[in-house]
Amino acid sequence: MSYIEIAGLQFTYEDLVMRFDLTVNEGEVMAIIGPSGAGKSTLLALIGGFEAAQAGSIMVGGEDITDLAPDARPVTTLFQDHNLFAHLSVAQNVGLGLHPGLRLSTEDRAAVAWALEQVGLTGFEERLPGQLSGGERQRVAIARCILRKRPVLMLDEAFAALGPALRREMLQLVLGLKDRNGLTVLMVTHDPADAAFAADHTSFIADGKVVMSGATATVLASTHVAIRDYLGT
Repeated sequence: MSYIEIAGLQFTYEDLVMRFDLTVNEGEVMAIIGPSGAGKSTLLALIGGFEAAQAGSIMVGGEDITDLAPDARPVTTLFQDHNLFAHLSVAQNVGLGLHPGLRLSTEDRAAVAWALEQVGLTGFEERLPGQLSGGERQRVAIARCILRKRPVLMLDEAFAALGPALRREMLQLVLGLKDRNGLTVLMVTHDPADAAFAADHTSFIADGKVVMSGATATVLASTHVAIRDYLGT
């Protein structure tokens, strides 16, 4: 069942006119791959409301979210730069996902504890980011995202700076969170191995449009010239 439906979504950057058409099933992981500058991150920015579409529509769960403000959309985004504040504790960094002034109610603090439990960081509440490993800092950022309890999680090259083993660990964590919380995940990645490991379906984007979308194995094995050139096969 299509949960995210993107139709004729248009955006112009410099001399590149992008036009996206894409459907994503509820509860799946959709990987988005393609060459640098193709429009992958722009697509996520349009879905998240950080860029305004010039035409077209974005439907999520049957609701048209095209013109909603970013904080009113049922999506949250994890970027490569996790933006943790060095002077704030783990619990405070996560709590920023609920209130920028950290004026948290008893229910809010319980939600922070829930999010940290989800990512395996119970007991880390009072630590500072400088006292954490790279993987633990990434877990804090993920906790802050899921704390908002939005049904769509978007990863914009979120694990690109991590080594292969840690990147695989983070992807496994996301898959567990997806299953436990019923998330739909959109994942921009430059590494086809990430798509092969984690994604039910993959969309290949080139020159501002979706060239091919389908089962991950099918897309990665495609003979389409743009995909072959990108993968070096």
